[in-house]
Amino acid sequence: MNDFKAILTRYWGFANFRSMQEEIIRSVHDGNDTLGLMPTGGGKSITFQVYSLSRPGLCLVITPLISLMKDQVENLSGKGIKALAIHSAMTPQEVKIAFNSASWGDYKFLYISPERIATERFRERLPHMDVNLIAVDEAHCISQWGYDFRPSYLRISELRELLPDIPILALTATATSKVVDDIQEKLKFEEKQVVKKSFFRDNLAYVVREREDKMAYLLRSVQKVKGSGIVYVRSRKLTREICDFLRKNKISADYYHAGLSGVNRSRKQEAWKSGTSRVIVATNAFGMGIDKADVRFVIHYGLPDSPEAYYQEAGRAGRDGKKAFAALIYSKADVLALKKNVEKAFPAVDVIKRVYQALCNSLQLAVGYGINQSFDFQIGNFASNYKLPITTVFNSLKILQREGYLELTEELDNPSRVHFIVNRDDLYRFQVANSDYDGFIKLLLRSYSGLFTNFIGIDEDLLAKRAGVEPEVVFRFLNHLNSLKIVHYIPRKKAPYVIFTKERVDADRLKISKEHYADRKADYQERIDAILHYVTNQLKCRSQLLLEYFDEKDSVRCGKCDVCLSRNELSLSKLEFDQIIAQVKEQLTEPCFYEELLFKLVGTEDDKIKVVRWLLDNHKIVYRIDNRLEWVDGV
Repeated sequence: MNDFKAILTRYWGFANFRSMQEEIIRSVHDGNDTLGLMPTGGGKSITFQVYSLSRPGLCLVITPLISLMKDQVENLSGKGIKALAIHSAMTPQEVKIAFNSASWGDYKFLYISPERIATERFRERLPHMDVNLIAVDEAHCISQWGYDFRPSYLRISELRELLPDIPILALTATATSKVVDDIQEKLKFEEKQVVKKSFFRDNLAYVVREREDKMAYLLRSVQKVKGSGIVYVRSRKLTREICDFLRKNKISADYYHAGLSGVNRSRKQEAWKSGTSRVIVATNAFGMGIDKADVRFVIHYGLPDSPEAYYQEAGRAGRDGKKAFAALIYSKADVLALKKNVEKAFPAVDVIKRVYQALCNSLQLAVGYGINQSFDFQIGNFASNYKLPITTVFNSLKILQREGYLELTEELDNPSRVHFIVNRDDLYRFQVANSDYDGFIKLLLRSYSGLFTNFIGIDEDLLAKRAGVEPEVVFRFLNHLNSLKIVHYIPRKKAPYVIFTKERVDADRLKISKEHYADRKADYQERIDAILHYVTNQLKCRSQLLLEYFDEKDSVRCGKCDVCLSRNELSLSKLEFDQIIAQVKEQLTEPCFYEELLFKLVGTEDDKIKVVRWLLDNHKIVYRIDNRLEWVDGV
């Protein structure tokens, strides 16, 4: 069945595809390896989901984020589409059962992390799976030039040998031309095939403000603009502080960060999506998989560390096509802090080796052991125990991740899971012989389906409420049934994980390569320089600056950003404005007096005065001590 629109309507309720979605689907349908480059909110996941549903077999989806896997599996399951995820937070028994289901069940989607590809169990089971597509989400992670490079993504190309005739669909929201080429090369595309949408957002107005009193400006902005919004901050502490500040000023607000429990995060997300909370104050943990079309504003309270991150987060505003704005508020202190981030993000090599050795010792991991093992890892406790700054630990582990020694997962709230070990006949005999458990087992089976074939997430509090007992009674029943080997019960656990992708080595044999240290440090510096240029620029349209970063060189002024609006007040065309500015820059190769400058410029006296005054107001030209004008370096 190739009626893609019928599938879209049946499962998603949309009559038509968004821009580019059908083009990507048809490219894959024609047998092409395809890279889909779609801005945030473009509906990337629908492309591989609709295509795979149109064909027999299963779609293998590779994604780096466990939380995103879980969200997509839940969303698909809610539509009646069978989907599975296999990730590092699962027990070996859960993984085994999930692979069995993917091999012999009628599942349509299997989500895995890239490091899973190297495991023996995956390679044993893959020939038994009827794979119709390999979908690579967050495809920029495969490129060393991408802003979130992950070495485990390089293993995806091994699927070419294991599944030689299956097309690959790679998807990302942000990539420069260098990254676009690198993705296709690393995934061994037979021919280059990029389906790309312009990064231009005609309904989104970009605004940048340098303010020492950022809170006051934030409040005025939120009061002025109607509708829901996101305020992005750089620390968990700030999410709570700014949320409290907004609430005190009668703004309906909530806060969000990765340190909250999964239940709490879900509750806050739903309250914001439904409009119960108008503003969500969040770290960059908020946004992945959040589909809310009517966001009217996104405000960055401080500086992001790359144009890619900023574009993706700002792009969550105005997905419905209606007018929205993205504001960035920063202070001089923010600039200094961001510049210091380069050194913080790249600790000295001997420090990285010390962190690695301390980590292995804390986990009691011997040299030569640990490959493909995962461990609970509380970074705060570890840093405290070894008297190391937490940022040093985190950034050292990220560099070790780039070198391929380990993977660090986000904090994950895994619900309790239950799977019946015995078959139905044996369970019936147990219930007859143990009447005290009969009622509880019947409640469990009434409340959840699929317990005999898979591990199913359960809620002990809900079961207790339905049974009219305290939750402790439910825990006692489940633990006893587990000890009798009637069920396999895995209690809820909230923890981040560290996964060793190589066996432990001696610290003096730890290799920190130029490619993953010095080159990445220089690349990170370039990204920081790019974001600082973006915020300090007062000459060029904000939208044009972002588009040029993503290699769209021929864009036009948006006419909506703060720079454009400031220039529009001069009543000059872009051509007239740019011509006078070019003359000013040329004349000020040597400082000169104001009247002398005006005399040398070509144009009407009124236009020349307007532009020179504008340049002075925006500190692009300044008076020296001798009262001569000079052009500010770097502009």
